[in-house]
Amino acid sequence: MKRSTLRTSIQAATSLLVLGMASPASAMKIMGDADHMSDLKGYEIELYGYARLNASYDIDEDIAEPTRAGDFSKINTGADEINEATGYFGADATQSRLGVKATLPQGVKIVVEGGFRYGNLRLRHAYGEYEGVMAGQNWSNYNSFVGFIPTLEFDGMPGNAGSQFRTAQLRYTSGPLSVSLEQPFNFASLIATDPDIEQKTSLPIVTARLEDSAGAVSYSTAAFLRQIDYDTGTQDDSEIAYGAFGALTFAATDTVTLYGVFNYVNGGDIYLYRSGENYAVEYGYVDSSGSIELISGYSASAGASFDLGGGRSINTGVGMVEVDWDDALRDLPGSAGIGNKQETNTMAMINYQWSPVKAVTMGIEYSYFAVDEVDGDDGDASRLLFAAQYNF
Repeated sequence: MKRSTLRTSIQAATSLLVLGMASPASAMKIMGDADHMSDLKGYEIELYGYARLNASYDIDEDIAEPTRAGDFSKINTGADEINEATGYFGADATQSRLGVKATLPQGVKIVVEGGFRYGNLRLRHAYGEYEGVMAGQNWSNYNSFVGFIPTLEFDGMPGNAGSQFRTAQLRYTSGPLSVSLEQPFNFASLIATDPDIEQKTSLPIVTARLEDSAGAVSYSTAAFLRQIDYDTGTQDDSEIAYGAFGALTFAATDTVTLYGVFNYVNGGDIYLYRSGENYAVEYGYVDSSGSIELISGYSASAGASFDLGGGRSINTGVGMVEVDWDDALRDLPGSAGIGNKQETNTMAMINYQWSPVKAVTMGIEYSYFAVDEVDGDDGDASRLLFAAQYNF
């Protein structure tokens, strides 16, 4: 179909607009199924998204990011905790989101979605999918929302399954198994005393994930391999980083759901989510001989949801991530500031959520953040969140 013909047909299809309250299976739809619009027959276009207010009150110190998410790197530690100011309020609507999904009669699906976290529209998803082959920007395949504890915190908890970000990739899915080649994330870096040494991207990351359900249990497990390397022209080295996670959601009763995740990564970055200063720990470091040594760590989370009926629920959980800095302390000259690195990030939360109608969700949450540094300094912060989300 020519673009001009499709555009004209969509403009003529306003009488076929179906308004549904936004959920994963519902949105505003334009469907071509009338005889006088045969050019559109078999096409379906959905406009979806939400408007959301997030408000936070930081009790101990201001650790808020846009969307009012808590930032581990802003938590004061050691002497900085003494005489710190208290009581910070803030609110914004930058989590709001807008997306378009098109389904073609040939079985092709196309999704383009953006959000406003940093004040301007930013690309979240942009991909096409046909016969199990997906190409574009989507959630990393080393990711799952199985085991995900319902929280108002936009950035989620330490201990979530894999990366919680999106990246360019080519993925194939057959039943419960999916494999992908992905653009590696580069949130973190190599620690090196030589300024000429910078980590480079030579190969895509390779991932595989198995995700399915059996009765009351949903489960997901995934693994990845990636190359970490550098080349200054006179010196080079490379190592293979890897990681794996397992995640479970268990509907224990009609009203109680349990969640659990465990993740291990050797080669850091955002695949060990909410490690390091907030999102990602360094991949590794370069020792005095020029060899790359990878930094490992693990994370875990556990939680529960209690359905109170009438669209009401209570959700609670705790998550943590632990990074192993021992080898870096031993091998790096002067320890290269390793003592100030965050070794453990922990978050615990409890929230109450209410959906008076399908299109609306409101909630209030108390959360506790804590960090422990390599040198023994620690710090914590408590905060309250409120959210109101209106879907379409």
